[in-house]
Amino acid sequence: MNIAFFGLGNMGLPMALNLVKAGHRVVGRDLSPKAQENFVREGGFGADSIPKVLEGAEAVISMLPSGEAAKELYLGEGGILEHGGAGPDGVLIDCSTIAAMDAVEIAEKALSHGFDMIDAPVSGGVAGAKSATLTFIVGGEAKGLEKARKALSLMGKNIFHVGGAGAGQVAKICNNMLLATHMIGTAEALNLGAKHGLDPLILSEMMKQSSGDNWSLQQYNPYPGVMAGVPATRDYEGGFGTNLMLKDLNLAMEAAKRAKARTPLGKRAKELYESHAQDFGGLDFSSILKSIDKDEKK
Repeated sequence: MNIAFFGLGNMGLPMALNLVKAGHRVVGRDLSPKAQENFVREGGFGADSIPKVLEGAEAVISMLPSGEAAKELYLGEGGILEHGGAGPDGVLIDCSTIAAMDAVEIAEKALSHGFDMIDAPVSGGVAGAKSATLTFIVGGEAKGLEKARKALSLMGKNIFHVGGAGAGQVAKICNNMLLATHMIGTAEALNLGAKHGLDPLILSEMMKQSSGDNWSLQQYNPYPGVMAGVPATRDYEGGFGTNLMLKDLNLAMEAAKRAKARTPLGKRAKELYESHAQDFGGLDFSSILKSIDKDEKK
């Protein structure tokens, strides 16, 4: 396949490179020249304009930081829809995490231009992007998903079709709201045990075999020195940033308000990450343990 890929950051770059490794011709573009250079160095192709990226593309994939960026890319003057998208038989795939209403607006305008489009935000973080084990949470028509399935399967292990346009975004923020709450709870529990002289490693192993088990314990332990290869082992550098988690929690709260759904734990998680981001916004979201410990020392 010829694939156009927009957004070559921490998530987009490894996703695009997995497509390159599978033998596809991938033309990438990023507003950061360094990010684009890294992609080309690893075997991808770069282009300096949207029309050049789209030339001959059978699929367009985007991984962007915000709804505003996604709307500008697809709907803006000189954007993807104006320049022919992925052609009449191709598919547009937005993997960004954005507001559901933005995803619906983009998809409806894409359809009015004759393009199949899905929203396909991901779960699995940078590690999942590198190892091609991401979960894709898809909203849109089945026809669009079937066109996208080949490319998605090369970047991830699981694909869930959760509903129509925008549904992927709703499901993603539900997941990340839960992720934030169990990360906070895990950090609190490990910190409490450590304050009483317990070994966080032994405590983690006990809880993994008990009713407190969760993904944060199994895959992303927030306590330094407990689990190899996670951000906590490198002073919380890399991974899924606190500011990005806060963005997702804000999206969740907006969605809750529109649906008149009560989310008391989600609201509290947003408040805690809001405070945490003031000092540690650039660190991985598991660094919430730093704020818990910091507050105790006041």
